[in-house]
Amino acid sequence: MLKVENLVKRFGDKYAVNDISFTVEDNEIVGFLGPNGAGKTTAMNIMTGYLSYTSGSVTVDCFEILDNPTEAKKLIGYLPEQPPLYPDMTVWEYLNFVYELKSCTLNRKKHLMEICEVTKIVDVRNRVIRHLSKGYCQRVGIAQALVGNPKVIILDEPTVGLDPKQIIEIRSLIRSLGRDHSVILSNHILSEVQAVCDRIMIINKGRIVADERTEELTRLMAGTRRLSAQICGPRKEVLAAINGIEEVSYIDTPKEIPGTDAYKYLIETKDGADIRRKLFTVCAGNDWPIIGMETVGASLEDVFLNLTDNRETKKKGR
Repeated sequence: MLKVENLVKRFGDKYAVNDISFTVEDNEIVGFLGPNGAGKTTAMNIMTGYLSYTSGSVTVDCFEILDNPTEAKKLIGYLPEQPPLYPDMTVWEYLNFVYELKSCTLNRKKHLMEICEVTKIVDVRNRVIRHLSKGYCQRVGIAQALVGNPKVIILDEPTVGLDPKQIIEIRSLIRSLGRDHSVILSNHILSEVQAVCDRIMIINKGRIVADERTEELTRLMAGTRRLSAQICGPRKEVLAAINGIEEVSYIDTPKEIPGTDAYKYLIETKDGADIRRKLFTVCAGNDWPIIGMETVGASLEDVFLNLTDNRETKKKGR
């Protein structure tokens, strides 16, 4: 449905996007992840036809985005990070405005009402947008992306600023969109896209560093285990003892726990090794009480470090 080939975007001598290629199939939900400055938003702006590129191609169905912009853009619905809403309009007025802007030919009332039902904004369709909550504004933003029934939906940070209940609701909405559309979902937080996406792509410094099915990326992440331990004892001696455990690959700088003589140690191990027994034995032998210990889930930053850095030989924390 959407095909990106050898895409390059250069600003002067700086590459914002550097030779990336991928395909998004029909009814596939793809997570597009990356830290600030990675090239994620630039790539999405190119895919929507908002920004030109230096070289390569972006094809939607059979239309190249620059050669046939009108036809290609009819197939794309886009929600930028800041929804393009008109706060003085009612929801219904705004959707009618978008309908006309897109030169939509579907039955107006029926089509817009279906969109309101899908996005669950029927009850607020006659309210002025400025009086809506952040969650409802996001829903209206998604609704405008659906006008014209585009085959590809591109959502840039659709859950930013939402409370946990609203995030769950938007996740459910995105899953339902995947039944009839191809969806590209941008987010900084891996756990959010894991909940809804069939596939995850990670971009870093303008390049795709991972493109895997969600379950496969989870398996790759499992190669490193992270452990948070709160240990009472002299910091330098505890660090040296932990570094002496063969399976330890990395220790973050210990953080002092106020009101105690304990420090919090964030420890990574090789090949998913479980060092809890060895750590307990070392601490017990030195009379260093462990007052807290828990495994720590992988964050997006962890994935980037695992995919782009070689830290197996590092033992930090001094």
